[in-house]
Amino acid sequence: MLGEGELKRIAEAVLGASRADQTEVEVFANDSALTRFANNYIHQNVEQSDVDVRVRAVIGRKIGVASTNELSAEALARVAARALDLAQHQRENEDFRTLPRPQPIAPADAFVERTARCGPEERAGVVQQICDASLRAALTAAGAYHTSLQEFAVANSLGVWGYHRQTQADINTVIMSETSSGYAARASKDAGDIDGEAIAQEAVDVTLRGVNPRTVEPGVYEVLLTPYAAVDLLDFFSYLSFSALPFIEKRSFLSGRIGERVMAESVSIWDDGLSPDGIAEPFDYEGVPKQHVDLIDRGVAKGVVWDSYLAGKQGGDTRSTGHALPAGVTFGPIPMNMFMATGDATTEEMVRDIRRGLIVTRFWYTRTVHPLNVVVTGMTRDGTFLVEDGRIVGPVRNMRFTQGYLEALNHVDAIGREAMLLLGDLGGGVRRMPALKLGEWNFTGISEM
Repeated sequence: MLGEGELKRIAEAVLGASRADQTEVEVFANDSALTRFANNYIHQNVEQSDVDVRVRAVIGRKIGVASTNELSAEALARVAARALDLAQHQRENEDFRTLPRPQPIAPADAFVERTARCGPEERAGVVQQICDASLRAALTAAGAYHTSLQEFAVANSLGVWGYHRQTQADINTVIMSETSSGYAARASKDAGDIDGEAIAQEAVDVTLRGVNPRTVEPGVYEVLLTPYAAVDLLDFFSYLSFSALPFIEKRSFLSGRIGERVMAESVSIWDDGLSPDGIAEPFDYEGVPKQHVDLIDRGVAKGVVWDSYLAGKQGGDTRSTGHALPAGVTFGPIPMNMFMATGDATTEEMVRDIRRGLIVTRFWYTRTVHPLNVVVTGMTRDGTFLVEDGRIVGPVRNMRFTQGYLEALNHVDAIGREAMLLLGDLGGGVRRMPALKLGEWNFTGISEM
């Protein structure tokens, strides 16, 4: 860990060398380690430390971005000069107003010493629990256990300064038999929360229950989505719908519908970078404090997340909500700490309420078909089960689906009373997601995989 003082020295060196009208410096320092396993044994352990310095130079309304991982005084001066040179060769951006000015930043505690010091032996101990459980059941386990310590600082020539450090531990495993597979994953800022025995038991149980799946015909079924499957909905909403960029370009279903009911009344979704139930981040990549943003409140569309550029382009009273991505990324702001409100149902209660439907453990290879209505196609995997008259009949072969995620959340029958913290696949960040019981899901075919 470099520490706040060293990151501030780097930022000040760049700012001091820059000749731009306005300058922004982002410094990312990352120590990460990964333990991979397959065929019930560890086959790779890697560690990486890196520092990335990203500079945004502004001349009038021309903007240039450059980066380096060299930290000498000469290298920092060069990257400032390179950003300036790139800005001089750009066209004027008529929508750009200014870099953000300083605002008070509330502290956020996302650092756990145990995670920061987690070494290969500790990761190997957790992996061994998974592999041993897999061997005892005559199955095959594969997966990865990742830990990281991240530091981030942002400064600009208008006086912005922010520093944050956080730790993260995340693990996933797929355990397989000849005809089935099971999945389990966990994420936390505290490596002490990663319970190898519990992860192994979950994945082994699904694998054994999924042996010799039958084939069921495609069609519209009731579904119970575990959090691993349900989180895919939040992922697609995050960048297709809840970002200011598609919103102002009228590519989001929220465009022109703020204040309308767009989902079932039981659905509430929000983003909160300061929540202790996630992995907290107090400010965005421009140094703007993160705000709690209600996206959907009891089915009603409430808003989207903004960065300073798009807020300035929108005008009026619109302000950044603290959701900017790193300089040079043109994806638009993204909700990185998303939550869906829990309900009051247990898994057993949701199963009992299914007349004829499917339990889906996980989705994979999901791709957008229609962005505006968030229609997605993909496949099930790692445990799909048929339910009839409130009873699990047995495993079924994986199926392909084409389904509107917005439409699905208008047919919510029940929401689980507990939520899991999981990593986002598309926009990054973390999601805290409960299980969902939905009245309709359109399966279009049978997967060969």
